[in-house]
Amino acid sequence: MRAILKKNFLDFLKKENPDILCLQEIKISEAARDKEGLQSDARKNSADDKIIFPGYDVYWNSAERPGYSGTAILVKNNQEECLKVVSARNGIGQDFFDKEGRAQILEFENFFLVNAYFPNANHELSRLRYKIDFNQALYQFLKKLKKKKAIIVTGDFNVAHQEIDLARPKENVGNPGFTSEERVSMTEFLDLGFIDTYRHFYPAKQEYTWWSYRAGARKNNIGWRIDYFCVSDKMITDVKKAFIKPEIMGSDHCPVGIILS
Repeated sequence: MRAILKKNFLDFLKKENPDILCLQEIKISEAARDKEGLQSDARKNSADDKIIFPGYDVYWNSAERPGYSGTAILVKNNQEECLKVVSARNGIGQDFFDKEGRAQILEFENFFLVNAYFPNANHELSRLRYKIDFNQALYQFLKKLKKKKAIIVTGDFNVAHQEIDLARPKENVGNPGFTSEERVSMTEFLDLGFIDTYRHFYPAKQEYTWWSYRAGARKNNIGWRIDYFCVSDKMITDVKKAFIKPEIMGSDHCPVGIILS
């Protein structure tokens, strides 16, 4: 969060003017937010709070561990009724996962929005088990949520689902983000009744959302598509467009998005 504020993030926000923006891996603790005068929730708590995102309310979900993980959602204030926040919660009710600030849920009139930062399996797959367990816990939570109303799930899934979703699939078989366990887990998620919006509109197109900082990967477009917008099946007719913005710099990821009717 602090890094992007030193770059051109506010210019990006003003130009793109999203109704809702989800961020992952914000890496700022609640204590650090308070110390630096950032909003601690969707409202100003005091005159000392800085409104650093003009026109937006901010919903924070920091990890307990400083400088690690965490998510945040920016929602444009003075929205039309259907995009006003009805309720907000952090976590899926399991402290083992929730302490890392990996999931937050906003309820709107017609849908739930789930902003998720899925664990990275890490080198030597040291966190693969943790990731699969997190996935399963989140899926069980989503199954219950799905009975109430439609769901949008977005974030860094940290997995390339199919070979088309990365530039060099054969060289990466078994590597973090392209293990059989992670790919099967992504299939299980979609089988719950969710649709990968980008792949729905572009079944054969190769675009990426993340590039390694090594060896000129971004310059040569040797990337991975690991950031998604997925919607529950009945909501796909409300999605008018899905897009990736690889031209926007400032991170090793680039923005992805959808436009709803």
